[in-house]
Amino acid sequence: MDLVDRWTALAGPDTRHIGTDLDARYGEAHRRYHTRRHLTAVLDLVDELAGHAADPDLVRLAAWFHDAVYDPERADNEERSARLAERMLADTDLPAGAVAEVARLVVLTATHAPAPDDRNGQVLCDADLGVLGAPPEAYAAYAAAVREEYAFVPEEFFRAGRAEVLRGLLDLPALFHTPQARDRFEEQARRNMETELMLLRT
Repeated sequence: MDLVDRWTALAGPDTRHIGTDLDARYGEAHRRYHTRRHLTAVLDLVDELAGHAADPDLVRLAAWFHDAVYDPERADNEERSARLAERMLADTDLPAGAVAEVARLVVLTATHAPAPDDRNGQVLCDADLGVLGAPPEAYAAYAAAVREEYAFVPEEFFRAGRAEVLRGLLDLPALFHTPQARDRFEEQARRNMETELMLLRT
């Protein structure tokens, strides 16, 4: 099933134009990591973790929008993606409360810090960060793709900024919030990030 068909299976055939628009966004030429491949991986993980969510379909909708607006030179991509979700979903039969929940979840991916009782947020954040717990070669490809997206940043500044991000993540008591993702990814994610941090220092 291609991505647009996957969208219509979730949101209905009357919304196919939204799926087509979102698919095109994830195919933008400047993207190297935040691509259709990343979207597919997040959607697949949401499916795997869906049993933990309070409303899996709203989490799936949020996954579609979470990187819909992506400009590596801006710091407000999540907010802009959430506003896009509100505009696009307002033209569907989704209730206003459900649209608001999708937008809230999209914004949450800026911090990946869901509350202990936020089961929807936990599933989306864990799915978005699943790449951190990938096998070392896949993690290295992810890190390289992120560097390509920030090619406009001089190496010295990129290393410093990336190291700060990694240290912030490693300082968290837990990277993953659902039991399934924690068991599957936590240990490998920490090894991957510690290795990248060591490489950034060399």
